Amino acid sequence: MFAYIVRRLMLIPVTLFGIILINFVIVQFAPGGPVEQMIARIEGTAVEATARITGSGGGETGGQAQRGGGGGGGESEYRGAQGLPPEFIAEIEAQFGFDKPAHERFWLMIKNYATFDLGESYYRDRGVLELIIDKIPVSASLGIWSTLIIYLVSIPLGVMKAVRDGSKFDTWTSGVVIVGYAVPAFLFAILLIVLFAGGRYFDIFPLRGLTSDGFADMTLLQQIGDYFWHLTLPVTAMVIGGFAGLTMLTKNSFLEEINKQYVITARAKGLGESQVLYGHIFRNAMLLIIAGFPAALVTMLFTGSVLIEVIFSLDGLGLLGFEATINRDYPVMFGTLYVFGLIGLLLNLISDITYHMVDPRITFEAQTT
Repeated sequence: MFAYIVRRLMLIPVTLFGIILINFVIVQFAPGGPVEQMIARIEGTAVEATARITGSGGGETGGQAQRGGGGGGGESEYRGAQGLPPEFIAEIEAQFGFDKPAHERFWLMIKNYATFDLGESYYRDRGVLELIIDKIPVSASLGIWSTLIIYLVSIPLGVMKAVRDGSKFDTWTSGVVIVGYAVPAFLFAILLIVLFAGGRYFDIFPLRGLTSDGFADMTLLQQIGDYFWHLTLPVTAMVIGGFAGLTMLTKNSFLEEINKQYVITARAKGLGESQVLYGHIFRNAMLLIIAGFPAALVTMLFTGSVLIEVIFSLDGLGLLGFEATINRDYPVMFGTLYVFGLIGLLLNLISDITYHMVDPRITFEAQTT
């Protein structure tokens, strides 16, 4: 197992390199890069300013602008109205690092990433690593608590549904979890706001941020209570739709194991139902559940919480990556991709190690005959 872990750790840099390379190539063909956006903003500002000048009917400035723009070939002194000079465009390209060929920019980025130098944001005037560190507590709070609650509820519920397969309990719980799965999380979020956050009925929970003003002056117990008070609605919105998949997966895994020969043999030996269920079935059935844990956690951390962060004004990693994509803030885009990829690969390795801990027969080593 140790040799397998070492090999997996050695493969992480190679995998990250491939992920970043593919996304870097795709981005090169995406229209509306940061240089184009900056030029469009400058030209748009220039056109707006020129329109205000030429549109003023009175005053010396307005008269001069009108005479210069509409008279006998007079030339406006406002350079923005006539396009940007090539020298200025070259300065913008150098500012964003686009004065170098694509392959040079890629290798420089990889070299910096090897030392966790993720660069500076184009628009926030802060380091990307600093931004990510600032946003992690929000996304981690949403992701970890949501995943934990989903697993703590779905696994026992799935086991109970498997044991009572075909009963009324199995039928109505299936209906509930399927309805929860069918309704998007952001709709639940809006419903919770309307009901409990001052939208129309009750004003019980806060709507913005992860903590209240004056959080630093609170006692420890007050800080814990305030933290969970702010988390209640966003976490509830995220977990409602997350029960269905894991619950049904748990149920089907247990049903598959219940009908196997070793379970029949264990019962024939006189073992009680609890001993059979938790001493024999549980370990084998949980292998598939463990396999899906890293993907579930990564989804909750980085993708599933984007709309929830927007709705509840929670400034986390999902919102950061979304805004960076919209604004073409490439350092933040690739920096968050690098961190997401690294965390995802490490979580997959942890999943394999957990596999081995649950069932030592699984070694991930090549078998030779």
